Amino acid sequence: MHLRNGLAPGAPAVPGFLEDTHMRPGSTPAPSTPWNVMRELATMQERMNRILGVPYSREHEDTTHRGAWAPVVDIYENAARELVIKADVPGLKREDIDLTFDSNVLTVRGDRRPDEGVKDESYHRLERAYGPFSRSFTLPATVDAARVRAEYRDGVLTVTLPMREESRPRQIQVDGGE
Repeated sequence: MHLRNGLAPGAPAVPGFLEDTHMRPGSTPAPSTPWNVMRELATMQERMNRILGVPYSREHEDTTHRGAWAPVVDIYENAARELVIKADVPGLKREDIDLTFDSNVLTVRGDRRPDEGVKDESYHRLERAYGPFSRSFTLPATVDAARVRAEYRDGVLTVTLPMREESRPRQIQVDGGE
């Protein structure tokens, strides 16, 4: 699954997230445009920040996107203080989606194939993109890897990432000295 940065205009990014998109061998890079150059610079800055341990703020916006297609994604925190990632991946089967969580990195991979039995010359218009995709999100260390769950329904992949209990805010009683 090759997920597009899908932040609503002006919406803050989720703190602690870093998104990186990888191309598979044999895929072609997007044409060189000023916008793609800016995406590449943003990707390099994010990688340097990760290497140097620079913290990410809510103002950090994900601007990386490469590859032939990129389903849109929403990332938010729900009322239960869980991070939720929703990705639109219509046309895929559940078994075509590979989801892994390793060292605080959530990686979503897959391959969307064109309809079988339709010849290239039969198309009048071909706007949907096909091919392999991979997208990785570096998550905060507070995610409880043992409780991550995913659901795929009606073309939407929903990944819910609960936080560890010790990372949740708690009220601390202040005792008086009298």
